[in-house]
Amino acid sequence: MGKVIALANQKGGVGKTTTAINLAASLSVLGKKILLVDADPQANATSGLGLDIHQPGIYDCIMGEKSAAEVIVHHHDVRKLWVLPSSIELVGADAELPTIERGHFRLKEVVDPVKADYDYIIVDCSPSLGYTTLNVMVAADTVLIPVQCEFFALEGLGKLLNTIKMVKSKLNPGLEIEGFVLTMYASTRHSNQVAAEVSEHFGELLFETIIRRNIRLSEAPSYGKPAILYDAASQGSLNYVNLAKELIDRNKQ
Repeated sequence: MGKVIALANQKGGVGKTTTAINLAASLSVLGKKILLVDADPQANATSGLGLDIHQPGIYDCIMGEKSAAEVIVHHHDVRKLWVLPSSIELVGADAELPTIERGHFRLKEVVDPVKADYDYIIVDCSPSLGYTTLNVMVAADTVLIPVQCEFFALEGLGKLLNTIKMVKSKLNPGLEIEGFVLTMYASTRHSNQVAAEVSEHFGELLFETIIRRNIRLSEAPSYGKPAILYDAASQGSLNYVNLAKELIDRNKQ
């Protein structure tokens, strides 16, 4: 069975979608069969991979109108990458899901039938801890948490960790933390202080690979490409390939 990894952090601007896109693409290039699920109504992972945000997608699946197999699309340039796209319609899910029977389990019921078809399913969550994000955590095996190398890096993480603990205790007893990954790192004393603080708090859960600030990472989505296709030699692309390798190695243990 494939492993479902949710990328979550209710703090916006931490590199979550950038990580979802580039980790998924890097894992694909390393030979893994990947499904990227865009569970954010902003649909940035969908558009950032050059896909149409107006086609049927995850909202239709959650509402029971389509199956995942009907709306998953194969990425045109990455042979082993598939995408379950999002759209602005997903905004309504936070209001509608609580009124639906077994509303917490809708995304799990969407993903489970295709889980065996992939090595990893990477899910990009919205920057909130709303009902849709809870749905993702119920469907997930683990949560990968991007942490920005900025002053308020640890702000709000307590709330996220408490949410994960609640989901684990009441809805998904198998849920674990995949780890923390530092993003937007710059070679400054401040970034080093943040990295040291995160390492002190989370120890072995912190990935060794650090994602450095890189202009190519921010440019690539406007061309509808992951960094590895936009500029494979860029620092950002190399960082994400290393992160993918580290993830694979961790999951062998």
